Amino acid sequence: MTKTALITGITGQDGYYLSRSLLEKGYRVVGLLLPQRQTNLAKLGSLADRVEIYAVDLTDCGALEDAVAQLQPQEIYNLAAPSFVPDSWNDPLGTLDLVTGTATRLLAAVRKAGLATRFYQASSSEMFGDVDRSPQDEQTPFRPMNPYAAAKLHAHWTMVHHRQHYGLFACSGILYNHESPRRPPQFVTRKVCLAAAAIKLGLSDTIEMGNLDAKRDWGYAGDYVEAMWRMLQVDVPEEYVIGTGELHSVRELVATAFECVGLDWNRYVAVQPKLFRQDEHFQLVANPAKAKNNLKWEPEVSFEALIEKMVLKDLERLKNGKISPATFSK
Repeated sequence: MTKTALITGITGQDGYYLSRSLLEKGYRVVGLLLPQRQTNLAKLGSLADRVEIYAVDLTDCGALEDAVAQLQPQEIYNLAAPSFVPDSWNDPLGTLDLVTGTATRLLAAVRKAGLATRFYQASSSEMFGDVDRSPQDEQTPFRPMNPYAAAKLHAHWTMVHHRQHYGLFACSGILYNHESPRRPPQFVTRKVCLAAAAIKLGLSDTIEMGNLDAKRDWGYAGDYVEAMWRMLQVDVPEEYVIGTGELHSVRELVATAFECVGLDWNRYVAVQPKLFRQDEHFQLVANPAKAKNNLKWEPEVSFEALIEKMVLKDLERLKNGKISPATFSK
């Protein structure tokens, strides 16, 4: 029997890689998408013709109940969330409704339909926030520091409560930073890779950066969606920390990206204190031992290979005129 997987946030980075992976595994993939966002399907590229789209307002309880009852999915992956964390300060209530509201309504829809659907909630390392220990694992206390993280934590506990109180198969992946050539340019990894490619081609001559000593646990999105899928294939639903367990500084990121195009980054990077973030004092780095032991999962793409993959893709895009270099340094 062909399994059906529902995905919210299907047009985002993770939605793309998860859809591709599930299609390769023989799934029927259905994306739940707001009617007014149908144009976003272009982000899926060639996958757009291979997935089904169910137009639905994620804030409409009745519509979501109808969707789940009609489609009867074996698996649901709730990835819906704002793509850029700092934006959550501009609309904390909207962030809460999109993240927590969607999770709550979907879980209620599964329960009402009486299905044995397995539910994945996309949690985030941002929930750990102002940590007092590193690395972090599933037992590390949560101390969120922004509206996005708080909303993710609310959704996380909502999922746990539905599992405990109603017996649903519901779990979450607490994912650390995961990148790919599909990252939007406002993310520092893509900003740097794009700039390195543009400077190499003579389309730009500098890039403004913030704190080069800030460190992150960066992995490849294509690896992390495999962990999501594996969480729904085991017998017992649990939470899993998903990351590489390695910290790399923004300085390493810049040096690696520019090395990919044979340039000395020191000649092109201008550090701007105005770009420093207030929350750089904490270090989020994963201890993914549980995922390695229980799911037999570990990242396959190294930090260096990830950055090279991103830089080469942006070189290709720029050469083909698919993107413009106008705002790279901003």
